[in-house]
Amino acid sequence: ADLSLAERPEGAARLSALRGIPEAEINVAIDANPGSRFDLVRIATGVPEATARLISESGLDLPGVEVAVESRRDYADGPLMSQILGYTGPINVDELEALRDAGYLPDDVLGKTGVESVYEAALRGTYGLEKVERDATGRKIGVLEQVRSAVPGASLRLTIDTTEQAYAQKALLWGIKEAKLKRGVVIVMNPQTGEVLALVSLPTYDNNLFARGISNADFERLIRDGNKPLLNHATGAQYPPGSTYKLVTGTGGLADRKITPSTELLTRPFLTIGKTRFYEWNRRGWGECDLDCGFGHSSDTFFFQVAGMLGIDRLAYWANQFGFGERTGIDLPGEAKGIVPSNDWKLSTFGQSIFPGEVYQAGIGQGYDVVTPIQLVNAYAALANGGKLYQPQVVREVVGPDGAVIRPFAPKLIRKLDVPQSVLREMRQAARNVVLIRHTYNLVDLPIVVAGKSGTAEFGVRDRQGRLPFHSWFVAFVPKDPAVKASDPGGLRAVGRTDAQLVVLAFAYDSGTKGNVATEIVKYYLQLHFGIEKDLRNFDLLERGNFYQSN
Repeated sequence: ADLSLAERPEGAARLSALRGIPEAEINVAIDANPGSRFDLVRIATGVPEATARLISESGLDLPGVEVAVESRRDYADGPLMSQILGYTGPINVDELEALRDAGYLPDDVLGKTGVESVYEAALRGTYGLEKVERDATGRKIGVLEQVRSAVPGASLRLTIDTTEQAYAQKALLWGIKEAKLKRGVVIVMNPQTGEVLALVSLPTYDNNLFARGISNADFERLIRDGNKPLLNHATGAQYPPGSTYKLVTGTGGLADRKITPSTELLTRPFLTIGKTRFYEWNRRGWGECDLDCGFGHSSDTFFFQVAGMLGIDRLAYWANQFGFGERTGIDLPGEAKGIVPSNDWKLSTFGQSIFPGEVYQAGIGQGYDVVTPIQLVNAYAALANGGKLYQPQVVREVVGPDGAVIRPFAPKLIRKLDVPQSVLREMRQAARNVVLIRHTYNLVDLPIVVAGKSGTAEFGVRDRQGRLPFHSWFVAFVPKDPAVKASDPGGLRAVGRTDAQLVVLAFAYDSGTKGNVATEIVKYYLQLHFGIEKDLRNFDLLERGNFYQSN
């Protein structure tokens, strides 16, 4: 109100010269003010003290301009934690309208994403209130009465271990550099509680840019980046899961008694429905295969047949049991839901029922199936712990300003899987067999017991040779006592138990490598986590190529 429209151009020009901010940005900030004309508008933050003093002393030349001291976030770990912590920013018109009754003011900042957003109410605190005396110019003279004291906000203790976060980031950065990737995810979880120990999504950003007042140019650069650094790919993006989804098909086949662990199915170079061929990933097949063979070699034609026995609706039922097709409830914003195809889903989406070939594709995690990385790691956590599907959590405790715990940690059980323990044990041992038969190359040579499942998922447009690009996945779990023992050299008894200590997932977007880069990323993380000095990474598998598809 003190800055008339006639005076604004000159005032904006002076501020622009003093602070180095384009005049257009100053005018945008004023015009975007969510409050009344009598409210102050934040034009710039992080102003050097000398400049602030000069502006304060130029009151006659800068009507309506004030300098204030305020606190701001300082994110010590920057990009390492930005996808989890998020950032704060100025309140906008819609937010102010929704939150005005909660005591928010036009010049407030609030959490925009990450735990800053989810736990805004706890972190915020409450304003105090005092009566003040001002002179005719509006200058504050003194405090007449303190009506209400301010209440500080709470603090958060995270489940994230920054050492594990750094290991996960180091492993993923290595994979991205060596394989020339553009996007990737690593998640580490405690399967016994749902605590997320590390969550890395790359590319990312530095949340200090927002805390210090990001420029329009920097913000435009971030939102125009095709690899979406502002998106948490671990929770907010969804992709076809490929062969990692064979966990669902194998579990359903056993639980519905369509197969037993010893049932042998003939795996061929391809199966046909009508005139359409559905190929084995290696174009050869594996001959007669039981579950260990089918899961270990990731046979597509084995799981085509199991999916056909189940049918799409039973396949969807077992997928839903593992948490696919629904949000995990992780305490981060913007979580995607994924898709689990069924007859009802396709009828409501496309107006027709599922075709038999689409059942085959669903059985190997292709077609309409899409999942988030957090859903997939959570499903394997439920496998590893004996059938308890927990809600993933990144905040362990909420702590009051006096240091007392307001909200202690407690595991949040979503459901117990409707799966016999014998079935889950068979699937855990099949996951160990994936490693034992060297489907994952030399992962078996680690001095620890590791079980897991690799996957590649085709997408996009075919190249000149008719090949599709693909994403790579690997999910692994490690028992509580991970050392390989002479009494259990294959580690099958170890993974048969339900005491797994870690579940680790890596996802490589559009990997395009000769081998499975996600497996190599997980391997490197495990070497870092367990302090394994012998380096077993296969660098040659990360060369660009399109050999390792659909398994």
